[in-house]
Amino acid sequence: MHNTLHEQLLILISTPIYIIIIGIEILLSNYQYRKLYTWKDTAANIYLLLLNSIIDLSFRAVYIVILDYFYRYHWISFSNIFSYWFLLVLAEDFVYYWLHRFDHEIRLFWAVHVTHHSSEYMNFTVGFRSSVFQPLYRFIYFIPLALCGFKPLDIVFIYSATQIWGIFVHTELIKKMGWLEYILVTPSHHRVHHASNPKYLDKNMGMFLIIWDQLFGTFQPELPDSAYEPKRYGLTKPIEKATPVTVVFHEWKNIADDLQREDIGIREKWNYLFGPPGWSHDGSSLTSEQLRQMEDSAQPVKNL
Repeated sequence: MHNTLHEQLLILISTPIYIIIIGIEILLSNYQYRKLYTWKDTAANIYLLLLNSIIDLSFRAVYIVILDYFYRYHWISFSNIFSYWFLLVLAEDFVYYWLHRFDHEIRLFWAVHVTHHSSEYMNFTVGFRSSVFQPLYRFIYFIPLALCGFKPLDIVFIYSATQIWGIFVHTELIKKMGWLEYILVTPSHHRVHHASNPKYLDKNMGMFLIIWDQLFGTFQPELPDSAYEPKRYGLTKPIEKATPVTVVFHEWKNIADDLQREDIGIREKWNYLFGPPGWSHDGSSLTSEQLRQMEDSAQPVKNL
């Protein structure tokens, strides 16, 4: 109950801040004659946020009960309140990194997460462009946290708190942030994450701390246009016709089409479902790594 009130307080504090910074970003982008917003894209962001929120709130009681079940068998107890919250932030950000990474590297989960990357813009409202069905399985990654002695409501609270930072990094107006670039996920890091240029695909998976990407080989700094090509946001293959239905389910349809191919066997079906996005048995589509290799061989000078 105590942490539920804290989460409600987070919403009350963050909501007017969101409104203010979005308003400032719109004003500055118009002043600089930069088209960072469109009505259609912003409406899609809000629509996806509402769908995600409905599923999350409807399913929350279920995953709280599941986490509480595992918490009963926790094997670590904390006596120091500071170490408890510090380690919870660290541990939760760590498991979120792997959640996010698997969302990018396993096509079944990419079909959920793709909604967040389908915008061709980069502004604060894109941070609300949620992975609609992620609440249905996200809690599984939090089970080890409950077993380590972190209370379920505290886990949910810290996730909500770090999500606030995750909203703020969706902008083109903030360039570099000095020494914070070495510790936190910054707007510069996250612009890389949202770019569809081959060098930037599946990079900078962290939400709050960038250290996990540096440790596990998924870090990529933002490069100046003079050293690399300008960033392109959105998907490598844009949605042909974006509607309220296709923006959520287009990748599920693509998976279904691939699984129904007549010239493939069980192994190929498995890879179309659990392999990396872009995998194909006949080279008709390419994975992120294959796109990078193709770019490296075609333009070696740009990647020095």
